[in-house]
Amino acid sequence: MAGAVTVRPPAPARRPLRVAVIGGGPGGLYAAALLKRGDPEREVTVWERNAPTDTFGFGVVLSDETLGGIENADPAVHTALRRELVHWDDVHIVHRGRLLTSTGHGFAALGRRRLLEVLHARCADLGVRLRFRAEAPPAAELAASHDLVVAADGVHSRTREAHADVFRPTITTHRCRYIWLAADFALDAFRFEIAETEYGVMQLHAYPYALPADSSADSSADSSAHSAADGPGRPASGPSGPSGSFGSSGPWVRPGSSTVIVEMREEVWRAAGFDELDEAESAARCAKIFSEALHGRALRSNKSAWTAFRTVVNARWSHGNVVLLGDAAHTAHFSIGSGTKLAVEDAVALAARVDEHPTLAEALSAYEAERRPVVESTQRAAAASLRWFEELAGQLDRPSRQFAFNLLTRSRRVTHDNLRLRDPGFTAAVEAEFGCPPGTPPMFTPIRLGGLTLRNRVVVSPMDMYVAEDGVPGDFHLVHLGARALGGAGLVMTEMVCVSEQGRITPGCTGLWNDAQAAAWTRITDFVHAQAPGTALGVQLGHSGRKGSTRLMWEGIDEPLPTGNWPLVAASPLPYRPGVNQTPHALDRAGLTAVREQFTAAARRAARAGFDLLELHCAHGYLLSGFLSPLTNHRTDAYGGDLAGRLRYPLEVFDAVREVWPADRPMTVRISATDWAEGGTTADDAVEIARAFADHGADALDVSTGQVVPDERPEYGRSYQTPYADRIRAALGVPVIAVGAISSWDDVNSLLLAGRADLCALARPHLYDPHWTLHAAAEQGYTGPAAPWPAPYRAGSRRPPTGRKDG
Repeated sequence: MAGAVTVRPPAPARRPLRVAVIGGGPGGLYAAALLKRGDPEREVTVWERNAPTDTFGFGVVLSDETLGGIENADPAVHTALRRELVHWDDVHIVHRGRLLTSTGHGFAALGRRRLLEVLHARCADLGVRLRFRAEAPPAAELAASHDLVVAADGVHSRTREAHADVFRPTITTHRCRYIWLAADFALDAFRFEIAETEYGVMQLHAYPYALPADSSADSSADSSAHSAADGPGRPASGPSGPSGSFGSSGPWVRPGSSTVIVEMREEVWRAAGFDELDEAESAARCAKIFSEALHGRALRSNKSAWTAFRTVVNARWSHGNVVLLGDAAHTAHFSIGSGTKLAVEDAVALAARVDEHPTLAEALSAYEAERRPVVESTQRAAAASLRWFEELAGQLDRPSRQFAFNLLTRSRRVTHDNLRLRDPGFTAAVEAEFGCPPGTPPMFTPIRLGGLTLRNRVVVSPMDMYVAEDGVPGDFHLVHLGARALGGAGLVMTEMVCVSEQGRITPGCTGLWNDAQAAAWTRITDFVHAQAPGTALGVQLGHSGRKGSTRLMWEGIDEPLPTGNWPLVAASPLPYRPGVNQTPHALDRAGLTAVREQFTAAARRAARAGFDLLELHCAHGYLLSGFLSPLTNHRTDAYGGDLAGRLRYPLEVFDAVREVWPADRPMTVRISATDWAEGGTTADDAVEIARAFADHGADALDVSTGQVVPDERPEYGRSYQTPYADRIRAALGVPVIAVGAISSWDDVNSLLLAGRADLCALARPHLYDPHWTLHAAAEQGYTGPAAPWPAPYRAGSRRPPTGRKDG
């Protein structure tokens, strides 16, 4: 029974150790070699079910970082691999017949079979026992007779499944099908190409991995003539025809081999009939679809099957003296070239920790502590890349250069700043197409919303302060918002300003339900307009709904008040947390009308107070958001049911506010584009919600996520919410504001230039540094009109010296 076999605890580190390795892939072989090299007295055995000449797939990609780790761990393997590697710097992207090239990326690849041969030879030299065509005994059985069992048995790991109760794997199957094939010629770069067929979008990922023995393994000479796509001195069309480069058309091809991966959405795969084709027929069909990229050449297979990628995550990587390695422990989508890389790096780390720690328990703990953060970071990048390719069809209408930049930066590992260093010509061409004035970073390019021109693309995101008295903003708000306005952002947003006393989140929330509050806000807008001219100040209007009557954030977020609670209203009588928060009253017709009038009265006061922009808060589970989500709206009247019904009341409120808000001042809407919970708002719903508000006159959509239900499961990570903004912008062409863990000016520039957002809203960075925007300008050497330093601060516009510089 799975997990029932007793696995012995890790033995004390003693010599010699007996080591069993399950799986003879690159990770398992390299772990075996390094463990044997660390102590020649160790007895190390590898079990591999296949023959030594059997392998699946074709070329594997290794980064400079991985190769450096190999060199440090075992120079002999590095020397052998270095002779085999094919290097290239360019990425060719073909977008609707136009080829664009970005250079400076530094890839290296070799054949998977050749990699295994090198590792087989190294294991043999060191005295590792290689048992081919041999099914390994179960890990629990090996654990009883060995000190360490390394389970490198792949994505379908039997070891992981046998002890699933301990490793606690989560396996997610994704929406695309792909197949690994090969071409018998060597491309001179990585190539990405799209086929827009009658069945849907298909994509090709291809790269060289082998050259003839008498050819230079370094292909950079072949690509040295390629500068940035359409950059200075380079014609739009290359010598081979309209697509413009080697590999697009033309009679000459370079001897060697290339990996070719064809990928498409599951529904496209079925519609095209690939589900009914055998291996040979699939290869022939793919070669025909991408005949231009392949020069009309055939594709060959090697036990190639259409596969849906599976992401593997494990809560633990070790169990007693059994440890998972490579795909058994984790997977990351092939589009960032990570599988073999991660497995080899696992092997390096595991062997090093075993060598340096006195006990195996300490070694395995240190191995996981070292590798898990690296793997999780890689998996986040791979997930972003995977989703980008799943939604590729929605990206194709972009201008070609923007599409190429978006593709290159999809995982967030390549950014505007490092791409500018790798390929300044390509980046400059993308910036020019974006509209950057000369010498101006994307974030300092002006943008117009309605009748308002913002001097830059940085927004200070709404942040609740919880320090108001009776809804009146005081000196704290003047200093808080005034400091951020002086700090250079194009738009500074207030916290959520409540439209009624009953609509507060906490007793410390600000409001605009009376004239005293409006007068206090006028004091703040007057200060900003006088002391930070050119900075726009926006007000976010909202109503707490079922999430109201709670304590100040630092006293217990979402916890009800110990005394003095007020009644709540919502779309449906559903408490935020049953048994904790109070049950709200469902708004009836009279209540709906009253709340709508509270919004319009607050909007009138906001206009008189001098705000430049108004945002309607329809996110994060507050009142209007509660109408939009099917998890919080269970109404059976005209304001519930399908999405059109759930949209009805928020649109009524928007229309009423738009009618009283000055026509020359823009209105935006913040939405939660996903509830991060099963049965909630989906990304498709978010597009339709955004479409509805845009059709009613919203000048931009502020795209956030979640905070609608307490049992949400967000996929946190750098810029983790921006794909939702990207999707809405791509689908509708409406300006979007991106939010969510955007922390650096490089992130802002990257998101803008890729076309994923029109503005970027940052919260915590502006708490850390009120002058974040001005400092971003100084760090980029920008001194133009989009980031003017206030006259009293100009002496500090350069970073102060930090110490002696004289050697």
